[in-house]
Amino acid sequence: MTDRTSELPTSDELATLGTTPGLPDEAFEHDGLITKRHVRASAFAFLRPAAGELLWDVGLGSGAMAIEWCRAAPGASAIGLERKAERAERARRNIERMVPGRVRIVIGEASRALAELPAPDAVFLGGGVTDGVLDDCWAALKPGGRIVAHGVTLDTETLLAGWYRAHGGSLSRLLVENVEQLGRFLSWTPARAVTQWACVKDR
Repeated sequence: MTDRTSELPTSDELATLGTTPGLPDEAFEHDGLITKRHVRASAFAFLRPAAGELLWDVGLGSGAMAIEWCRAAPGASAIGLERKAERAERARRNIERMVPGRVRIVIGEASRALAELPAPDAVFLGGGVTDGVLDDCWAALKPGGRIVAHGVTLDTETLLAGWYRAHGGSLSRLLVENVEQLGRFLSWTPARAVTQWACVKDR
């Protein structure tokens, strides 16, 4: 967990990391609920940030996805939806430190808020993925827009498989293992597998 703000990178240190998505997890203040670095980078291969475009980040968490979207392209902006006020406040601190003024935070259930938002060029769903929320996001997404949804449960995996059958795109399971010390040896430690559905809306 990274809640120690004194250890977070300064703006000068962030500048040395460039704007390509995939910042270290330690760059963000978070409570453990964060789209991890390798998985985040994979999502952006499909989201493809572009100048002036708008991202919906459904399940804002730490704000990492919305922040990386804004850093990746001039004038890019995001709307982040988060149902937990504490997480929304933590995301706000990350946003103000890294991309001030470029992410709007909406607190509450996504199903109630989406209808009032401007149409997105891209959508990322990292939490709270339901059939109804996917329906609303797909309907709002502009033609040519990109959508990426992640899930770590069997329920969400089944849901995303259904959307893949209906709309095509890419359906993958992302499994990342990192080296950790095990006594005097090095050992691979697997992270939780993430199911990823990515698709472009053609009309």
